[in-house]
Amino acid sequence: MDHNTIEEGKTMAIISYVTLIGTLAAYFMNRNQKNEFATFHIGQALRAWITGIIVSFIAALLIMFTGISALSYLQYAGLILAIIGAINAMNGKVEKIPLVGNIG
Repeated sequence: MDHNTIEEGKTMAIISYVTLIGTLAAYFMNRNQKNEFATFHIGQALRAWITGIIVSFIAALLIMFTGISALSYLQYAGLILAIIGAINAMNGKVEKIPLVGNIG
C-alpha cells in the first residue's frame, strides 16, 4: 500500500475505532472513496467491536452462573482490541488485531 493511500485513509481508519457508531460512520464515508487502508481498518474495527459484544455477553453469563466477579474484566476485550487497532491506524500500519484479526 502506498504512502498516499495510507495518508488519505488515516482519518477514516482512526474514526472506525471510536465506538461501533464510528465504525459505521467510517464505512459510509469510505463507500465512495473506497480507500484500501480505511477499508482494512474498518473491517478490523468491526471485528473488535463484535468480539467485545460477544465476550461481554459470555462474561455476564459466566458471572451470573459462577459468581466470579473477576470475569467482569473480560468486558474490556473489545475496547483493548480497538485501542490496538487505532494505534496501528495512527502509525499507518496494516497489521491485523490480535486473536480476531484473521476472522472472516
